[in-house]
Amino acid sequence: MSDGEPSLMKQRFRGYLPVVIDVETAGFNATTDALLEIAAVTLEFDEQGWLHPAERIHYHVDAFEGANIEQAAIDFNGIDPHSPLRGAIPEGEALKEMFKPIRKAQKDAGCQRSVLVGHNATFDLGFLMAAAERSNLKRNPFHPFVTFDTAALAALTLGQTVLIKACQAAGIAFDSKQAHSALYDTERTAELFCWMVNRYKNVGGWPLAGHTEKD
Repeated sequence: MSDGEPSLMKQRFRGYLPVVIDVETAGFNATTDALLEIAAVTLEFDEQGWLHPAERIHYHVDAFEGANIEQAAIDFNGIDPHSPLRGAIPEGEALKEMFKPIRKAQKDAGCQRSVLVGHNATFDLGFLMAAAERSNLKRNPFHPFVTFDTAALAALTLGQTVLIKACQAAGIAFDSKQAHSALYDTERTAELFCWMVNRYKNVGGWPLAGHTEKD
């Protein structure tokens, strides 16, 4: 890593650190339905200014007390919430441990806040924020409402909004049998986001031609 990378991350995303997140849940309502799995991938620039995935973080999560579990949701994602083989931990513990390396990466990059990058990102952000609030976590690094949505970005850059189709259009391998695993989907979303940022750089979109600090 070069000395200029932290400055580049800070400049490129206006003081925000993008962190890719995906959740698997037991429904669509963030306040009532269980969070069952969460994964994060941090990002970094290399010495040539290309964006790449960095650290991977992943936890299986115990349903919080009183959580609703929709059968249709767990049939879809294939998670057995009651299986001891998952090695699940309480959501507060999972988020607390996940936030530590994210805050470190944020500090190292000189950024003020982290921003959730996700495919249909408001869904993931809703569950992340609800779990953090239930767990009374005070040091949440994520911006409460700003997101970078790869579904919208992929519609612009690739003409696709579905994750697997966007990845295929970008030439990123995607195994549909592994889809709906939080870690797998996060890794593919991270690759897709990096591809789009790097593609924009490659065609001359960043840094902006003629840009100065006054601009």
